[in-house]
Amino acid sequence: MQGLLCYCRQGFEPELAAELSEKAALAGIAGFARTNRNDGYVVFASDDEKIAGMLAWRELIFARQKLVLLAELKHLDPKDRITPMLEALQGRGRYGDLWVEHPDSDAAKPLAGLARSFGNALRPALRKLGFLTEKENGKLPRLHVVFVDGDHAFLCVAEPNDSAPWPLGVPRLKMLADAPSRSALKLEEALLVLLAPPERESLMKPGMTAADLGAAPGGWTWVLTRQGLRVNSIDNGPLRQHVLDSGLVTHLREDGFRWQPKQALDWMVCDMVEQPRRVAERMATWVREGWCRHAIFNLKLPMKKRWDETRLCLDLFAEQAQKPLRIRAKQLYHDREEITVFVTSSKSV
Repeated sequence: MQGLLCYCRQGFEPELAAELSEKAALAGIAGFARTNRNDGYVVFASDDEKIAGMLAWRELIFARQKLVLLAELKHLDPKDRITPMLEALQGRGRYGDLWVEHPDSDAAKPLAGLARSFGNALRPALRKLGFLTEKENGKLPRLHVVFVDGDHAFLCVAEPNDSAPWPLGVPRLKMLADAPSRSALKLEEALLVLLAPPERESLMKPGMTAADLGAAPGGWTWVLTRQGLRVNSIDNGPLRQHVLDSGLVTHLREDGFRWQPKQALDWMVCDMVEQPRRVAERMATWVREGWCRHAIFNLKLPMKKRWDETRLCLDLFAEQAQKPLRIRAKQLYHDREEITVFVTSSKSV
């Protein structure tokens, strides 16, 4: 089998399958998606070798991780799972690291113990045959073994510059004691996932200006101030006092959908609970009018036809923004029934 294996949030397999199918078709790649509800992953089977390069991980919305399939191994003997894997890897090249994983689903979580112990057994066998470097090498492709059952696994490969650099595609973020709300984790994750390290360094610098629309109780404002940004926090509700005490925050008790800045800002962020099309239109106004250079905002999705609504809202935003933009969107680990969108007019991204 050839193609891709992509992880997703449990329950969003149909959305990821629809996204992969549509984007592959637009790229002229033949194939089909295979999944079951609540598996936590989707296989997109295709014999077209171009698929790996044409469907980039950062451009996929519902994929937490993107892996290139090498082999699917069924009916593995619990007494010897290693031999068939070594046979399948013959002539496949050399890898700089090994990750043994399982999908992030209720059914697959009991496989965590197997994944840990199997990785410890497989590494020396791979090194003995020269398939794996003695020390981790981030410049070489990464080998993934993905168990979906005790006797069923996928062998996959990830290119370091076109895959999530975290196991299961999930950044491990710690909820700090002074964070005003758990929503702070969403913005922290968005900055890690949607922006590459050089982009974070160039696009978010101390002293920059920002607006946080619908800021209360101040989770996203707090994240921005930790980056050294000066923030206009727009919300009729209160902010936590220690956020105001930073000296970087101006709290304006106004409607986030009506307020506009008197001069252009570097950033605008928005996590308001509103109809996604209404949010997309308002965000487009901010970009079109030049009120901000970069933005991160959330779109709350309906319970049905979530891929259709995602595509519609992003198309609506791009059309109404009326200028060349770089747009990326992801359903993050800390998102639920929503996606997070990053937009920039910067030509360097």
